[in-house]
Amino acid sequence: MKKIVNDPNEVVQEMILGMVAAHGDRLKQVPDSTVLARVQSPVKGKVGLVSGGGSGHEPSHAGYVGKGMLDAAVCGSVFTSPTPDQVLEGIKAADSGSGVLLIIKNYTGDVMNFEMAAELAEIEGVTVDKVVVNDDVAVEDSTFTTGRRGIAGTVFVHKIAGAKAESGASLSEVKAAAEKAISNVRSMGMALTSCTIPAAGKPGFEIGENEMEVGMGIHGEPGIARTEIQSADEIASVLVEKILDDGVHTSGDEVAVMINGLGSTPLMELYILNLKVNGLLKEKGLSIYKTFVGEYMTAIDMAGCSVSVLKLDEELKELLDSPSDTLGFRI
Repeated sequence: MKKIVNDPNEVVQEMILGMVAAHGDRLKQVPDSTVLARVQSPVKGKVGLVSGGGSGHEPSHAGYVGKGMLDAAVCGSVFTSPTPDQVLEGIKAADSGSGVLLIIKNYTGDVMNFEMAAELAEIEGVTVDKVVVNDDVAVEDSTFTTGRRGIAGTVFVHKIAGAKAESGASLSEVKAAAEKAISNVRSMGMALTSCTIPAAGKPGFEIGENEMEVGMGIHGEPGIARTEIQSADEIASVLVEKILDDGVHTSGDEVAVMINGLGSTPLMELYILNLKVNGLLKEKGLSIYKTFVGEYMTAIDMAGCSVSVLKLDEELKELLDSPSDTLGFRI
């Protein structure tokens, strides 16, 4: 294993300290926790937004803490859900008295631990609600999941809910905006290589030199097929076809698109993929309002990508365009 680490068992804590060292003007670590919050949190009169999950997906989720997006992110161990007590610290850091919304990716451990934390917070007098993101169209009831997985489309949910909260909306209004985004976003990914968890010291599985996995999850969960490696155009066609087959997006719709790298895919390749994705969506009669290309939700050092498509209405367009100032997403 070749990685720039010290103790493989301390990578999350050292990453958190390093983020604060670099960005102490905007991020703070909640004492004795793995929570990163806005320096000025809680923001008076604003609904608090909290997300998180296992580390290894950076910039998700701490990279989306800031104006127009999250108030706090809870960093679990690598690919492991944070514990309820850590999530509780995130809720308390975000709570200004206007309620807190939890944005949870659909993985069994995340859902269970965030819900337990919400119950603990409510005992302490904090009003908490939640949404669960399940944008991955690849598989149902996969490893660690009942129903569809939550992947990079979650970033769109952070953006939409964050803008709504920043506008002074109520908890129920922020939740409704988040749920609208969840209902209208679909994603699918693929991988060329495995990834290496630092504490394990070796890849979690093997993909042959001339193979790729279609529908791979962001923790290395199996996809729908292992095939010979294909061209960028062929990969784009497979991902877009599966997304559109879900029936959310139809001719005449306006959409936002996210081309997401999984950690070891050069921007050059992501832009080549985007060229074909762009063309395919236009062929189907969709109008592309905005495109985002980059690393938004990674899988440590996995080579691969995902495509997310968000169907827009006027409210979602306005919220997508609202200013955000975070390390991983700025408008």
